[in-house]
Amino acid sequence: MSSSRVLVLNSGSSSVKYQLLDMRDGSRLAVGLVERIGEETSRLKHTPLTTGESREWTGPISDHEAALKAVSEELTRDGLGLDSPELAAIGHRVVHGGLHFTEPTVIDDAVLAEIERLIPVAPLHNPANLTGIRTAQALRPDLPQVAVFDTAFHTTMPESAARYAIDVKTADEHRIRRYGFHGTSHAYVSRATAELLGKDPADVNVIVLHLGNGASASAVEGGRCVDTSMGLTPLEGLVMGTRSGDMDPAVIFHLMRVGGMSTDEIDTLLNKKSGLIGLCGDNDMREIRRRIDEGDEQAKLAFDIYIHRLKKYIGAYYAVLGRVDAVAFTAGVGENASPVREAAVAGLEALGLAVDSELNAVRSDGPRLISPESARVAVAVVPTDEELEIATQTYALVNGSRNLT
Repeated sequence: MSSSRVLVLNSGSSSVKYQLLDMRDGSRLAVGLVERIGEETSRLKHTPLTTGESREWTGPISDHEAALKAVSEELTRDGLGLDSPELAAIGHRVVHGGLHFTEPTVIDDAVLAEIERLIPVAPLHNPANLTGIRTAQALRPDLPQVAVFDTAFHTTMPESAARYAIDVKTADEHRIRRYGFHGTSHAYVSRATAELLGKDPADVNVIVLHLGNGASASAVEGGRCVDTSMGLTPLEGLVMGTRSGDMDPAVIFHLMRVGGMSTDEIDTLLNKKSGLIGLCGDNDMREIRRRIDEGDEQAKLAFDIYIHRLKKYIGAYYAVLGRVDAVAFTAGVGENASPVREAAVAGLEALGLAVDSELNAVRSDGPRLISPESARVAVAVVPTDEELEIATQTYALVNGSRNLT
């Protein structure tokens, strides 16, 4: 196939993030964002990487179709339009693929129907993903459209890790199990960590810590996920920016019976008013650290709770894997917050984990080791690249190749 470009679309309920990549070398040709779709103050920011000079405008963008048409126009101005014969495929981030989708999939009517069927377990994400897909199909019906699922990487989890200990019939009837999320990030980072170590992913066991406003951990054994912290929804697991993470489920019943709260109110509480913002009023780790430096006890408590949960998962996944070759920090907090990395590993020297304070303090856009040379387990910072992962999987699929390394 002579066409070498892939457009990656990440469609949210009121936004579209996009990147155009040249898969001959994985380079980016353009990146952009459309936000506040459906409002009078919609905003489009487009950056062609050939010049690096961003273009930005605000105005009404009525829906996703109008948003993608605006994106197409911006790309056309740079000679990169959607009608270009160089465009090989469009890759779509789809949050929930259930158990049906275990790998990237060319989208047809049956695939669309299955993504729609999964809306009850992903009501905030799958509808927006579907809108983006259908809009792109209308613009380029002749072009392969590929769905890359956040959950796919985690479908290799054994049933012992994926099942909740509830009545099996009830669980199966309502598709209740642990699916996991951030899968494209965990796939990319676990593979990039092995590369950083100079080893084949099949020979490396990695604990990946994706720490952003949403946060998740995974245990990756020889390139395959065997456990992950998020569950039926992205609410389970680590303490996050606005989500509670792990919690006694009876808290929900208590809030209903004693607090008189509705299910919607509790949903909002646990997803949007908990985590760091619920503990101290801030979900920006930089601001929390600033407050700690000024002696703010509430901010320090929030940080300590965040780190305590993180350490528990490192220890748990060490036990699950049996042997750990590396712990990799990624995403906004993981890549940039050196105090988080230092605190998460502190006291785990008996497990072979340590951080070199000088290496940890270095800021860099590239993957790097921050552990001493003598450390038994490597500690790494590996910037995630979900768009490149989606593009790589999309291009490999339309080219008939499954070699993604």
